[in-house]
Amino acid sequence: MHINEKQGAMLEVFLLCLMLAGGGILSWNRGDADTESQVRSVRQESSEEKVKDPGTSGKERAQEEEKDYIKWVEFNVTCEAMKKAYQYDLDSYGKDPHLHWVDLLAILGTKYGGDFTRYQEEDLADIAEKLLDGSQTVEEMTKDMEYYPYYREAYGAVLDGMVGEFQYVHPKKKVYGLKAYSPIAKEFPYSDYDDFGVSRSYGYKRNHLGHDMMGQVGTPVIAVESGYVSAFGWNQYGGWRIGINSFDGIRSRRYYYYAHLRQNRPYAEGLKEGAVVQAGDVIGYIGRTGYSTEENTNNIDEYHLHFGLQLIFDESQREGNNEIWVSCYELTRFLSQNRSEVQRDDETKEWTRVRQIKDPEVIRYRNEQKEKSGTEQ
Repeated sequence: MHINEKQGAMLEVFLLCLMLAGGGILSWNRGDADTESQVRSVRQESSEEKVKDPGTSGKERAQEEEKDYIKWVEFNVTCEAMKKAYQYDLDSYGKDPHLHWVDLLAILGTKYGGDFTRYQEEDLADIAEKLLDGSQTVEEMTKDMEYYPYYREAYGAVLDGMVGEFQYVHPKKKVYGLKAYSPIAKEFPYSDYDDFGVSRSYGYKRNHLGHDMMGQVGTPVIAVESGYVSAFGWNQYGGWRIGINSFDGIRSRRYYYYAHLRQNRPYAEGLKEGAVVQAGDVIGYIGRTGYSTEENTNNIDEYHLHFGLQLIFDESQREGNNEIWVSCYELTRFLSQNRSEVQRDDETKEWTRVRQIKDPEVIRYRNEQKEKSGTEQ
């Protein structure tokens, strides 16, 4: 059915109004969305070994609806828009005003209704110019944008924490910039395409809620962001896999999932559940394990990394049908400008990063753990 421009605008307004259900802009329940959104609510490979809740009582369902948090996110921001917004952020750092790249993208997202196929660089330039010349602040520019709070929180859940201050260890130097990395180490070839939502059939019919990056066996896999390992070991769907929670300011808003790691030696030496990793660290190696109940089995046709990103606004979204997974294709394109350089130890055959950093988020987390441990004692 053909939808003209006027009908499309009316549909956009209608969909956005649905997000108001339950009393607020942040309360769009994916279970009430269209067929595509319902398909996306199927649990992703990282959680398919978990037991499904057989149902929710009416009382529990009512309590769920009363909560005010984001229940659905479609992240369609293009690599080109992220690069340009990041450059405005970088160029204005230490100045007044300092333009935050997520603010810029959220304003664009509000204007586009989340549809970045409409992205034009001059639209972003116009927003930045008004902010830089002082004719408007972010608050003034967005005060009448009803849906800006949603886009700011949704896009912030994906991107906040990827840009900021950190320190190089050798030579010792404090810098500001992109501190998130591509999942694939520097100088190692890979290929990919936008495969989010394509069908999968092993175990049960479902949609692919991650991003596959095809590469050579043994290619070092890199921690995109600093965090702590919360999932580790064998999963019949993901094979040898790693799950890492971020250290962002709202406490573990992002969960990164790396799957189908190498047979026999899937992980970086010393990595274990609970370990703290810094962005840019080697955490494992590309393989093709998985699709088998038998541990350490190669049953995937092609060597690749399955990379996934889950957003968690409420603990009820950590496992089960309420999980939110976002497309990572444009994000990995953006992160490809920052690939961790690695070196091989010929004796141990292990790869490690060349340039070490100190991430303030890691230092803060470790200090919190020390304080917590002291209190418990």
